[in-house]
Amino acid sequence: MEQSLKNIQGLSGQKSVSYADLCMFLHVHLPIGFKTPKFEKYDGHRYLIAHLKRYCNQLRGAGEREELLMAYFGESLVGIASEWYMDQDISRWHIWDDLARDFVRQFQYNIDVAPDKYSLSNLKKKSSESFRKYAVKWREQAARVKPPMDETEMVSVFLQAQEADYFQNMMSTMGKPFAEAIKIGEMVENGLKTGRILSQSIIRATSQEIQSGQGARQTEKRKKKWQWRLHV
Repeated sequence: MEQSLKNIQGLSGQKSVSYADLCMFLHVHLPIGFKTPKFEKYDGHRYLIAHLKRYCNQLRGAGEREELLMAYFGESLVGIASEWYMDQDISRWHIWDDLARDFVRQFQYNIDVAPDKYSLSNLKKKSSESFRKYAVKWREQAARVKPPMDETEMVSVFLQAQEADYFQNMMSTMGKPFAEAIKIGEMVENGLKTGRILSQSIIRATSQEIQSGQGARQTEKRKKKWQWRLHV
């Protein structure tokens, strides 16, 4: 066992793997009957204030024991957020506010780069996703805009984000609820797939082919005309 432990220590850069050294909050004791909630995980890429609110709500009643709030916060993190938590010097955290302040400072960019109307108007539908999936994703981002948009403004910005095929066929949704815009968008999507709605890109391509063909024929006619004149 001792040899095995030494091998582990060697692989981890001579760092101790004892419980006392691995446990971040060694002296935090759980209350009798305490059950760890099933936390929603934060990965470092979403709205962090909302995560803090959800976490505190799940541990309401533990506010009198802030060490519990700090000790279990890591259970609500994954990915880069979890890595950040594990790397912290907890001696700097005397109360919950210290941890929360460091957390917000670390992931502040999620607030700084929150979506606005301009970024939403440029959030386009990918060719690989359905219109409904795209619209739901767009709506989730729109909910983060500050100050909040009302329904009419939201639909207007949503229309600005659409490609020509959808934009032209969804103008009737102006002034209507966002849910109505999704329904109309799905109808347009189905129409494009079945051919009942002609895609503007196809129309342009066909027009260019026709014009290109006419141009080629005109060139051929002029060429033959000059050849006839030379022979004469």
